[in-house]
Amino acid sequence: MDDNLDTKYLVPVKQVEKSIKLTPEAKAELQNIGMMDDKGKLKLKGVSPKMLKRMKLESVDCPVFQSELPFIQCYVCKNFHSRISGQVYCKGDPL
Repeated sequence: MDDNLDTKYLVPVKQVEKSIKLTPEAKAELQNIGMMDDKGKLKLKGVSPKMLKRMKLESVDCPVFQSELPFIQCYVCKNFHSRISGQVYCKGDPL
């Protein structure tokens, strides 16, 4: 890994058949930062509806939370650096 990216982990993105539910904490955080409305509909800036639908069917094995999380939760995490070729560059800082 490049040292200039300031990443600790390179996490592969996996396809899932059924979308993984967001945790209540993640939903609250998305609403606080304005990426989810009161009804629970996601509105990520710069992400098309088609891409959002695809993102809902992806997951990652998060090294910070030590569990499998939906990719959307990873995407809005403070540790998310970038996603390149199906892999997420994660900073790995404790939350």
